Amino acid sequence: MNYLPAILQSKILIVDDQEANISLLNQLLAEAGYSNVTSTMNPQEVCALHRKHAYDLILLDLQMPGMDGFQVMEGLKTNLTDPYLPVIVLTAQPGHKLRALQAGAKDFISKPFDLIEVKTRIHNMLEVRLLYKMLSEYNNTLERTVQERTAELRESEARFRSLTELASDWYWEQDEHGSFTKVSGPVLEMLGIRVDSFAGTGELPKDDGMTGWSETERELLRATIEARQPFLDFIFTRTKADGSRQQFRVSGEPMFNQSCGYIGYRGIGVEITTHK
Repeated sequence: MNYLPAILQSKILIVDDQEANISLLNQLLAEAGYSNVTSTMNPQEVCALHRKHAYDLILLDLQMPGMDGFQVMEGLKTNLTDPYLPVIVLTAQPGHKLRALQAGAKDFISKPFDLIEVKTRIHNMLEVRLLYKMLSEYNNTLERTVQERTAELRESEARFRSLTELASDWYWEQDEHGSFTKVSGPVLEMLGIRVDSFAGTGELPKDDGMTGWSETERELLRATIEARQPFLDFIFTRTKADGSRQQFRVSGEPMFNQSCGYIGYRGIGVEITTHK
């Protein structure tokens, strides 16, 4: 992909207290095709200018009166809108190079200027900056897409849950600890859980519905739920006191959050036969 047109349109700020250096860099950048270059000889203006214009590159002299380049970089770090510090320092002091990089500068240009080096380092820096911005925009777009899809999935799940409850004879949900948070239908009796343990204190009716269920099927269903395994159309039977026989078709599945953490279990059941 040809990034050159975008690179040449990058916003560049030159910061130097020597007018000759600014003129030289302005001329060099203009000859290379850069069309959006500004400058200042006052280092105290840099942070405000960067907040206003969001430069793609700042060419920053380190040795300036009143406020040196290291102080300018510390001020630029307070710009919370962009954590990337797009600074190339200009220095004639070899000992300042490592310190500048440790302070957050992305590169350095030695004085006196080697014109080929200056053009190369500026171009490379702006290409990296452009790719960084493209990646940041892509990540923001991806995050928005994920949020939109998540909202759609939640809405779809809510509709599905409502339709499931309407289409089934009963429905239940459990939290991650196995406690029932929503129950309609005979799931508690089916699993051998007394109603008062869920609903609170109170007297049970004479026929509490706890008898007549197949213990083998009950244990298998309990084990499947405890293992957090999904199941489909499990046939569960009950023989009532009057000899009539009921059959239920039961399905269930574990529930997970966005981070794939287990948050509970849910299931539905439909009565399919009743006969003596």
